[in-house]
Amino acid sequence: MKTIEFIFDFVSPNGYLVWRPLQEIAARKGATITLVPTLLGGMHKLTGNAPPFLRDAEIKGKNAYAQLEMQRFITRHGLTRFRMNPAFPFRSVELLRMLLAAIDLGCGEAFAEAFLRAIWEEGLDPADSAAVDAVIAAAGLPAAALAEGAQSAPVKDRLAANTQAAVERGAFGIPTFFVEGEMFFGKERLGQIEELL
Repeated sequence: MKTIEFIFDFVSPNGYLVWRPLQEIAARKGATITLVPTLLGGMHKLTGNAPPFLRDAEIKGKNAYAQLEMQRFITRHGLTRFRMNPAFPFRSVELLRMLLAAIDLGCGEAFAEAFLRAIWEEGLDPADSAAVDAVIAAAGLPAAALAEGAQSAPVKDRLAANTQAAVERGAFGIPTFFVEGEMFFGKERLGQIEELL
């Protein structure tokens, strides 16, 4: 079975936007998705990259066109529940560590699903620990084990290692995918991924 490695951070709205279409592609093609929690801010520091809305702010028309393309993608894939998070850009390191702990516990996909919905559909502020706890409880996830795992040195080290490794493989932003040794960047590359699979 072929694998789609998804270099992932909750802070990227495009990470949310590709999640459902990527799952549909994987199902159609008999592939599996491997989430690779990676700190986007760390990637930006290591590569000299910056969020597009900041990087392109002085380029006349570019951010407006990016919004148009985003809306086209949302419409095409029926992602009508998407809402820009009021806390964006938010700190995601704690959620990524919990995601790594969830992957270790065998519930990584359920954790990602619950928090992608909470952040990008319901406006969750990841800095609100009580709200984060409520999402974990509502999803039936093991709160104590997730909290303990997220604070462990191996998980913290793995997040840093994932970030470094992604950059060394050529990644500079999210969403990045690796399939059959090929790198693809951006939600616009899903068609190419499907063709390769």
